[in-house]
Amino acid sequence: MKKILSLGLTAALLVTTLAGCGGGEQSSSETTAASAGTSAAAESNDGAGAPASSGDTVEITWWAFPTFAQDADQPAGTYEAEIVAAFETKNPDIKVKLETIDFTSGPEKITAAIEAGTVCDVLFDAPGRIISYAQNGKLVKLDDMFTDEYIKDVDNEALLNSCKSDDGSYYMYPISTAAFCMAVSRQALEAADAMDCINTEGDRTWTTAQFEEMLKKLSDAGFNGATVYCSGQGGDQGIRAFVTNLYDSQVTNDEVTEYTLNDEGGIKALTKIKEWVDAGYMLNGSAYNGGEDVDQFVAGNTAFTTLWSPGLASQRAETLKENEIEAIALPFPSEDGTPELEYLVNGFCVFDNGDAARAEASKKFIDFLCNDEEWGPKNVVRTSVFPVRQTMGDLYSGDAEMQFYANLTKYYSPYYNTIKGFAEMRTYWFPMLQAVLNGDSTPEDAVNDFVSKANQSIANAQ
Repeated sequence: MKKILSLGLTAALLVTTLAGCGGGEQSSSETTAASAGTSAAAESNDGAGAPASSGDTVEITWWAFPTFAQDADQPAGTYEAEIVAAFETKNPDIKVKLETIDFTSGPEKITAAIEAGTVCDVLFDAPGRIISYAQNGKLVKLDDMFTDEYIKDVDNEALLNSCKSDDGSYYMYPISTAAFCMAVSRQALEAADAMDCINTEGDRTWTTAQFEEMLKKLSDAGFNGATVYCSGQGGDQGIRAFVTNLYDSQVTNDEVTEYTLNDEGGIKALTKIKEWVDAGYMLNGSAYNGGEDVDQFVAGNTAFTTLWSPGLASQRAETLKENEIEAIALPFPSEDGTPELEYLVNGFCVFDNGDAARAEASKKFIDFLCNDEEWGPKNVVRTSVFPVRQTMGDLYSGDAEMQFYANLTKYYSPYYNTIKGFAEMRTYWFPMLQAVLNGDSTPEDAVNDFVSKANQSIANAQ
């Protein structure tokens, strides 16, 4: 890995991707896999531009963020089209129209389509957005899919609760999960004589003191630390978890009823991060989002990133190889050496388009995606994370790195992404970090203002 100078000149040159983590950019494409068959006739939908159930075939639409990995050199949607073809072969009375959407424009596209009455039937996304749609009355309840047998198979109350709205009903059907973590470059650490600062055994837990020692050694050796990225919402879950872990703070209380980041640990963490940026140990990321921070890391321009997951490791493997970088995944450092990690849940929801036949067909499609004997496990592996169903077993047998990621589930923290007003809260997060990094506000004043606005967002969403 090469030593480099300041990133100031590179910030304006970067427009890149972050699949599956709420930020980045990928071209949108549409694929239609047609088939014919027979089924009971269903009512048509009056929404402009939306498919209807009519005649002998029910037609539904599926909008998919780029969460499934594609084969090398295949465009977005190629693998998803294979899923559609397999489903339609088994269900010739249902036609699925596929469209891939990206993490940059996708959320706005969905919002606009909801307002216009042209939204899709099936969406593949995460609870943060899905449950907000449920809270606004836009989704079909999926309670009938959560049988006692299925709930027992998942055997994870926190994860199951992330799929519920506050009315107690399920609105997201999960398929896979994994913790968010960070990654460091082995080449940079070895060149800086800093390998002794990290833990490469077991769960690889480490302390904030060890992390700070690593920062100093990397800086002395001429390496850039990660950006404290905060140009927008892309990947913001990673940097929030980094902040909260440093001195054992929490974004919310354990009951997930109010924001609490302005506690002693949160203020101390933001103060320390400001010191690190001023010292040059980390970089002011006011011009970077999470995807761009990851890009800097895999290009060899920074020695570590605070946004990583097994999915990202898979998606960026070729670039890392080309740049001769070995990424070592680590949980976030914490004062006591025991991390509390945010985590990804991938899953599906069904929009209420006023057509019962389409809703039932959509549920059948989701069941195929998640539970088909052949395609269920294949689809989990394509997300590069882990099945929510215990009976799927170990899908990465013999892969020591995936076993490490699997072990991080024991450090899952309370899942706050479904709290009322979550989407509004995110709009206050990155301006708060920018104010701290740019010296426009003290860490204490900035985080107090953030918590006040974030808690008001809960009340606003009631």
